[in-house]
Amino acid sequence: MSDNAVYLTPEGLEKIKEELEHLTNVKRFEIADRLRSAIAMGDLKENADYHFAKQEQAFAEGRIKELEDSLRRAKVIENAGPSTHVRVGSTVTIMEEGFDDEEKYYIVGKHEADPGNGRISNESPFGSALLGAKVGQTVRVLTPGGETRLKVLSID
Repeated sequence: MSDNAVYLTPEGLEKIKEELEHLTNVKRFEIADRLRSAIAMGDLKENADYHFAKQEQAFAEGRIKELEDSLRRAKVIENAGPSTHVRVGSTVTIMEEGFDDEEKYYIVGKHEADPGNGRISNESPFGSALLGAKVGQTVRVLTPGGETRLKVLSID
């Protein structure tokens, strides 16, 4: 796996494309209109509307560049069928050592991570520790709270 790749599900790729389209075709024009209105008010030194619009413009342009870069480096996660080891795109069921509850996680790229909804990044401590693991294997995860051990119960 290339460290430079941005891993995305097909849905994640569409979300990035939609956000980029909105920023470039809607948000840019909204900000430009606000800037024109603020400039028309006169004195720009103490014009809060102008300064806010400039900040918003800088944020939007930075986000556009980030999204364009992500699309250039995008690698869509395809479900290539069953696997003997955890990879990006796998759904893995684990059990943390010392606990009786099973947890299920979908391994995704960092742009789509949402741990509260079972989507963990391949770059997160849990995600990176699980990559390459096989069913029955126990992996060590180093977290800010110390070491945790996870047993892989199944891979889908």
